[in-house]
Amino acid sequence: MRDDRAAAYAGGAAALLFVASLAIFWPGYLQYDSLVQYQQALSGTYDDWHPPIMAHLWSLFGPSGQGPMAVLQLGGYWLGFGALAAALAASGRGRAAALLIGVAVWPPLLGWQPVVLKDTQMLGALLAGLGLIGWWRLRGRRVPRAVWSLVALLFGYAMLVRANAVFAVVPLCVMLLRRRGGMPSLRQAGVGAGATLVAILAVIALASPINHDLFAAARSGVERTQPIYDLAGIAVRSGDPAIGIPAPAISRLAARTCVRPYFWDPLGEPTRCEAEVAPLREAPPGVLYGRLALAAVRHPWSYAAHRLAHLNSTWRWLVPYRWPGAAPPEANEPNRLGLAAPGGAALAWQRLATLLVETPLGWPVLWVVLALVALPRALRGSDPASRLAAALLVSALALEMSFGVLSIASDLRYHLWPMAATAIGWIMLGRWRVPRAGLAAVALVVLAGGTARLLLPAPPQTYRGMLG
Repeated sequence: MRDDRAAAYAGGAAALLFVASLAIFWPGYLQYDSLVQYQQALSGTYDDWHPPIMAHLWSLFGPSGQGPMAVLQLGGYWLGFGALAAALAASGRGRAAALLIGVAVWPPLLGWQPVVLKDTQMLGALLAGLGLIGWWRLRGRRVPRAVWSLVALLFGYAMLVRANAVFAVVPLCVMLLRRRGGMPSLRQAGVGAGATLVAILAVIALASPINHDLFAAARSGVERTQPIYDLAGIAVRSGDPAIGIPAPAISRLAARTCVRPYFWDPLGEPTRCEAEVAPLREAPPGVLYGRLALAAVRHPWSYAAHRLAHLNSTWRWLVPYRWPGAAPPEANEPNRLGLAAPGGAALAWQRLATLLVETPLGWPVLWVVLALVALPRALRGSDPASRLAAALLVSALALEMSFGVLSIASDLRYHLWPMAATAIGWIMLGRWRVPRAGLAAVALVVLAGGTARLLLPAPPQTYRGMLG
């Protein structure tokens, strides 16, 4: 009875914090991407640069602004954290439940959740599905089929609303569906990795007909951005015009620093570098990826240097202080639709978040190390909490590792799920005994990252400044 009361308290606290979040952050924030999607939702004309499923969902609410979508994603966020906290409290782990609520109110994490974006939609959907599973499993009960159906809808939405979410969701599902806990054998690990890869490729293959046929989204050419970014990066480092960029254009790309670790955007700006990569834009996406594979084989060091520079940028490790794109917004994207931003209490919260994202806990690279440190212990465990932790840590690491190959920008919002999943995984495990190698890795990351922030010159704080 005492545990039931503790579960009710934990769930009630999450419900109250959901209401408080709505009161503080109403009606939510809009950035450039979300404003474009809202305009598509109003017009009924969609393209695939942004996820059409999100714009279609938004269209159901009519011209009511960002409020309904903010409610949905904040609702999923607090449902997930609340259900997990209540389940932990019901199993006698009250301190773990309190820690979980503490993670949910951490300003950099909560400060991003009222921003209506595909990343926060993904986070809300995944947390809601995870919470439903955890509510049953952490109490030692089977998840009902009806709940699995709802989880499938939430996870499916997450994969359609964020293109690279497949690298998080499929490994998560594979781990959740494991029949046995404990450290897998090499054969079991191989079978699991193979099944994961096949499922990822299947989901990627299905995404195009769903977006273009089912949701009637026009093709924008977004699928060309990744190979163009990587081909330009290889060309600048190798100077090889056989990649598909003429030698004079390669020289101009280098002179204008068009290839930047932070993001691909200069290559898409007409006034900056778009003309230099124009020959690549004419090729079909399949041809571009074929060229990229060939170029990576011919110039492996150039490709590796390009991708590692970007990975360092998006993981926010050896970067200057106040590397842009980390802090949640304090205002809306300027618009003529009369869409208001949250008030003074939200502004104070976001300014606190801006300070906290500059600490090591705001660096995705630290969460990668923490996930790696905790994973062996999670895999060894066979209890429900350890199995759930293992699924979360594998999901977080799979998504983070995918950024080494498929990523063109460095915004912190791309890492919200891995950060949240890793924090939840650690809490699920409890008894934090970190091996010396793990402590050394954490110390190295913090020391090197802090030194870089002290010594490297300050970056521009505007989009135009980062374009160069």
